Amino acid sequence: MALESSIKEQLQQYLQLLEGEVVIKVSAGTDATSLEMMELLHEVSSMAPLIKVEQATLIRTPSFQVGERITFAGIPLGHEFTSFVLALLQVSGRRPKIDNKVVDQIKEVRGHFEFVTYISLSCHNCPDVVQALNTMSVLNPHITHTMVDGAVFKDEVESQNIMAVPAVMLNGEMFASGRQSVEEILAKMGSQADVSDIDGKEFDVLVIGGGPAGASAAIYATRKGIKTGLVAERFGGQVMDTLGIENLIGTSYTEGPKLVANLEEHVKHYPVDVMNLQRAKAIRRNGMIEVDLESGATLKSKTVIVATGARWRNLGIPGEAEFKNKGVAYCPHCDGPLFKGKHVAVVGGGNSGVEAAIDLAGIVGHVTLLEFMPELKADDVLQKRLYSLPNVTVLKNVQTKEITGDARVNSMIYIERDTGQEKKIDLEGVFIQIGLIPNTDWLGNDIERTKFGEVVVDGHHQSSMPGVFAAGDCTNTPYKQIVISMGSGATAALGAFDYLIRH
Repeated sequence: MALESSIKEQLQQYLQLLEGEVVIKVSAGTDATSLEMMELLHEVSSMAPLIKVEQATLIRTPSFQVGERITFAGIPLGHEFTSFVLALLQVSGRRPKIDNKVVDQIKEVRGHFEFVTYISLSCHNCPDVVQALNTMSVLNPHITHTMVDGAVFKDEVESQNIMAVPAVMLNGEMFASGRQSVEEILAKMGSQADVSDIDGKEFDVLVIGGGPAGASAAIYATRKGIKTGLVAERFGGQVMDTLGIENLIGTSYTEGPKLVANLEEHVKHYPVDVMNLQRAKAIRRNGMIEVDLESGATLKSKTVIVATGARWRNLGIPGEAEFKNKGVAYCPHCDGPLFKGKHVAVVGGGNSGVEAAIDLAGIVGHVTLLEFMPELKADDVLQKRLYSLPNVTVLKNVQTKEITGDARVNSMIYIERDTGQEKKIDLEGVFIQIGLIPNTDWLGNDIERTKFGEVVVDGHHQSSMPGVFAAGDCTNTPYKQIVISMGSGATAALGAFDYLIRH
């Protein structure tokens, strides 16, 4: 398969950065995927004399091995093309762009670690995991990694009961699912990062959260010339799990990961002390405001801006937890391809639910959308598109009761609210899209929150604790939108600066 001229031009520039020879060992058959894979590899190798392609027998066909410890089973195009390019560069000897402390942490790992990551090429979360494990494999001879495209190796995916991606196996056992960074993977492996360099740090403004609200707050604060720190469990927050974004004013279309990359680059343009992969667990006033992290470090600041966002709300019905990643899913863009031709349900009639149903309708056999209220809450334009699709059934005024199955989901039970009649749908997947829960449990009882857990803020976004402000989806500000979170982050930062001046 020939690469598009624009991609080929960019690839040519990257391949000039190769520092040493890269041997690609290929296991190919006569099937269409093998032929496409061989065409891709020959095209790439023809662009770089340092890349050599050799025939080999690998565990999976079609697949190819880059160097000695990185394997791609399938064709790494779509979101995974960058993973392939980075693997070529790193195997050639080019240093990965990660912190020196993390490099040392990876090199110190001992044991035998054979990772396999199941992905779909449409998954925007998968490349982070693939690239993290590939990097670890380059740096540590005890680690190997194989990326497996679930659409190519359907039988293997079925036999492993993989129904959500990315799904990571370690030495034949399930290790993790969902987006994972290098640091998170290392922590799951039992390797603890050194936090001595951040313990006891003091700031004028400490932002907790790395989503749009947190990034905006950090930028506005540091532009005032005050010492600003930012603590984030995962930079980007929930936006990293969002695919298409069409309502960010001034940007007709972008995607979550791309927006997050831009936010992170903008924050790093200023002298913000970013402490990634750190989760806050407690806050208190002790002269200054003190924030304890789960890693054991404690930070101090004159003011704090809580911007911890929100997470997907669970249905809370029998079968949901039991069948998570076995038919119960939350990301239609990531996991939809695994349900090709099957019958799935989407629970939730807001914009997220209707958008999910529309996306899934182009992949699966049939979609049943269930909404608790008598009418859908989604925008009219989305509803019109939904009702135009021939393979979608909409059930309104119904209450989901139970998700059932054996090794995986096989049905859902719901109740018609007007008649009280209980009904059952035979299906293979359930996508839950019913809103958000604020990430505020760690605040305790010293900061006022609504019955939904949202931080109560005033017009300056100050909370009930003096010097503590809040912004974004974790607050009682109505309408949870990216553009509103950005504005509330700016308001909170300006409010914190005003507080510092007056106190």
